[in-house]
Amino acid sequence: MNPLWLSHFTATSSIGLGLPQTLSALREQRGGLAPCTFDSVDLATFTGEVSGVDSVQLPAALADFDCRNNRLAFLGLTQDGFTEAITKASLKYGPQRIGVFIGTSTSGILQTELAYRRLDPVTGAFPPDFNYPTTHNTFSVADFTRAALGLTGPAVVVSSACSSSAKVFASARRMMEAGLIDAAVVGGVDSLCLTTLYGFNSLGLTSTRACRPFDADRDGISIGEAAAFALLERAPAQLEPDAVLLLGVGESSDAHHMSSPHPDGLGARMAMQQALSMAGLSAADIDYINLHGTATPSNDAAETKAVAGLFGHNTPCSSTKGATGHTLGAAGGVEAVICALALQHGLLPAGLNTQQLDPALPLNYLLHNREQPVKRVLSNSFGFGGTNCSLIFGRAG
Repeated sequence: MNPLWLSHFTATSSIGLGLPQTLSALREQRGGLAPCTFDSVDLATFTGEVSGVDSVQLPAALADFDCRNNRLAFLGLTQDGFTEAITKASLKYGPQRIGVFIGTSTSGILQTELAYRRLDPVTGAFPPDFNYPTTHNTFSVADFTRAALGLTGPAVVVSSACSSSAKVFASARRMMEAGLIDAAVVGGVDSLCLTTLYGFNSLGLTSTRACRPFDADRDGISIGEAAAFALLERAPAQLEPDAVLLLGVGESSDAHHMSSPHPDGLGARMAMQQALSMAGLSAADIDYINLHGTATPSNDAAETKAVAGLFGHNTPCSSTKGATGHTLGAAGGVEAVICALALQHGLLPAGLNTQQLDPALPLNYLLHNREQPVKRVLSNSFGFGGTNCSLIFGRAG
């Protein structure tokens, strides 16, 4: 594929609002997980909640979109000069030639949960101020993002569970290759809600402690929330040495089970191999792997088989979900930004909370940060139903 340039990017999660805070947290190996105090949730679990979301005020012109998910999106869009960068790109390409591709799993479902608490006691009707299309609806976050940025090009939401905001890179690439758009805003937004927290708890997948990917005693995920965005453009002839490029994308669907990965990670391996092939690289060319690494027993075991089968046991790797929590539909976008920071700053981030690596998972898993030149990295995002996506990013220099 022709490399695409991540000309601007930003991430907001429980470890920080924007790039400086995010990078600082990674360097200091500081996580954002804490005992859950969200809304009325009564569960013994940890979450990665973003501070300040409830106090975000949307502009009057966007008031119809008001919900936690879109407030989180707006908080993310206002970091790192991202909105200003899109304004400049819009002048360059035209607002109709920039697409919007956002990944989410639950979108604004919290808004419906809150509306159910205010049903008319006689008729059972929703309250009159509840607006499903602009809040709960999965497309809401892409529609909101397009409106907030003043864009008029195609807008798409990918909702494929935890691979959602990795797969948006593939969707945007295809539309750019087809000549339908000249640039794309890609990203992911997912916010905390009761459905997610109680749902994963009912599946026995949440931990009572901060999650510990690849630990011998790992026992489940910690759910987080986040918003991450990037502007994809065609790479110009001349780039700064620290410019970040999307080099390869791999997608697969193994459809092994509704909520469990293939035990041998077959679909995951297919996605990684496809990304390498698209980038024209071999496994030896990858300096770091950002693992999907949810900290469930089955996920980490399956991913280990896939990674070890393709890369062997020496490539440095870690899961950053011990810092951010599993941000579900936003995970691919957040971890793409973390990979971009790794490339630009020569930082391989350690996996947090892991105390004793599981000897049955023989990977070169980083328990401490490592500083070294980084040229190419791979990021894995695997979702329920066997939907898998791997992305390869590289440093232009």
